[in-house]
Amino acid sequence: MLFGLKVATDPAWLRVVLSDLDAFLVDHAAAERKASGMAMQLVSHYPDRPELVSAMVDLACEELEHFRLVYRVIEARGVQLVPDTRDEYVRGLQALSRRGREAYFMDRLLIAGIVEARGCERFGLVAGGLPPGKLKDLYAELTRAESRHHGLFMRMARTYFDQDKVALREQELLEQEAQIVAGLPLRAALH
Repeated sequence: MLFGLKVATDPAWLRVVLSDLDAFLVDHAAAERKASGMAMQLVSHYPDRPELVSAMVDLACEELEHFRLVYRVIEARGVQLVPDTRDEYVRGLQALSRRGREAYFMDRLLIAGIVEARGCERFGLVAGGLPPGKLKDLYAELTRAESRHHGLFMRMARTYFDQDKVALREQELLEQEAQIVAGLPLRAALH
């Protein structure tokens, strides 16, 4: 399965998304904005890691550009953004983070990579479900971007931590991610 994900998204999720695409787009825009902020948080929390800082500055800019692109689609459809809601998927993954500076840092990188992997899978489903046109093309490009972002976080984890320990912890988190996904309600949202 894609990037080692242990469970595929239920095909019914895509039907829910396509039946309320406006709600999905609004949620997606919020996710892109939050991803940009998360990248900048990593810069702020780990300024002593130059490879990470450089990568996260670039990532924050790219995620903000994705927010802009999705917002333009929302605006063209006459839809408005809404106040943020909690993303139970991301919250569930973040709750798995271990204590201790280094363990927490490793988990942040791995969890971010897993979130990007799930985003890649789901954006690919959306791209496959949309009719030919600009929106389908946008989601095809976003699918490729999520794949790159997954790879970036995994490379960062292997840059700062032993590869065997990274692989072991990644598998633990992927198992728990599958349980989180299985417990999520189907809704017109990224997660």
